[in-house]
Amino acid sequence: MISASSPSKEVQSEQKWVENGPQRRAKWWYSTFHTVTAMIGAGTLMLLLSWLLTLNSMWQLIQLHECVPGTRFDRYIDLGRHAFGPKLGPWIVLPQQLIVQVGCDIVYMVTGGKCLKKFMEIACTNCTQLKQSYWILIFGAIHFFLSQLPNFNSVAAVSLAAAVMSLSYSTISWVACLGRGRIENVSYEYKKTSRMDLMFRVFNALGEISFAFAGHAVALEIQATIPSTPEKPSKIPMWKGAIGAYFINAICYFPVALIGYWAFGRDVQDNVLMALERPAWLIASANLMVFIHVVGSYQIYAMPIFDLIERMMTKKFNFPPGLALRLVARTTYVAATLFVGVTFPFFGDLLGFFGGFGFAPTSYFLPSIMWLIIKKPKRFSMNWFINWVSIYVGVCIMMASTIGGLRNIAADASTYSFYT
Repeated sequence: MISASSPSKEVQSEQKWVENGPQRRAKWWYSTFHTVTAMIGAGTLMLLLSWLLTLNSMWQLIQLHECVPGTRFDRYIDLGRHAFGPKLGPWIVLPQQLIVQVGCDIVYMVTGGKCLKKFMEIACTNCTQLKQSYWILIFGAIHFFLSQLPNFNSVAAVSLAAAVMSLSYSTISWVACLGRGRIENVSYEYKKTSRMDLMFRVFNALGEISFAFAGHAVALEIQATIPSTPEKPSKIPMWKGAIGAYFINAICYFPVALIGYWAFGRDVQDNVLMALERPAWLIASANLMVFIHVVGSYQIYAMPIFDLIERMMTKKFNFPPGLALRLVARTTYVAATLFVGVTFPFFGDLLGFFGGFGFAPTSYFLPSIMWLIIKKPKRFSMNWFINWVSIYVGVCIMMASTIGGLRNIAADASTYSFYT
């Protein structure tokens, strides 16, 4: 609870360049669709365990946002400084957070281009079909304009549309799979391959699961937009929003995972929509919805990076804040992620690699480690035990999926076609 006698401040934060400080006008439902937009993307037991563990770590982040009276840790790095110290904290937290945010934006570049291409192929069969690279370029071009919106509140409408689309296309995916029925000679056995290859594929799948719960990397930044008073701290509306987001997350992920596997078995693709062909109008609509969703998702993950780059440019290079700064910094970032997305469109393997290397720490075990350091729960208590389970599971996922993702990228390199 914030002390009534101590005004709200950010003693751990670097001075923001915004003249009047951060705007905190967001409502609790803003955090719902922002977090849904950040989390939805496309081992049932592992999925359920991840859902439960990351819900707990999300709760921890929300509570720790105002764990010091009179202070708001508006960024993940600010909380890291408080938990690990001003020197060690940024080195522990910032690289992981950047991997998540930049990794998501690269993957969303690829996903948006793929889905837009699929939509046009279905919607306009007589049109001249463009290469996938061109569709990714079109997706990137949209963000050169959207990136000029100043903050989270300004992208609220885009994020809301994206959250609605995520629920819609997920429902279409599992309903279409159910309506289509199982493919001929469906098999649920492991594909015939070496044990080593099977192990690495399982490792990569763990990374893809952790990719599904990447919203923690921007949770504190989202909570920073919510007003807070001693009587009504921001953790109350933020937790309402998180519960709503996780409920929507569950009804999006679990039916698609279960019914998609039932319909296609071991031949299911990492994007179920790509395997569905009929009814054409419905599949085209779903792909368009995915496209809209990842447009919003890109901005949610990019906004904290924009703020970081702009603060660095004003502090270290004395760059004056304003439109010119936004134009240079944000256009450069969008161009960089666009280049990588066009050059390396390895969707499934990118999910596994980034899922392990970045998402597992930020979503599974960094919040638990910070909770143990700051809150110091009683040794061997239920709270202590749950945190150590999260840490153990998260570290295992990080190691396994990073290795699996790297190996799969190397193994599948012969099938990759650059600038297709």
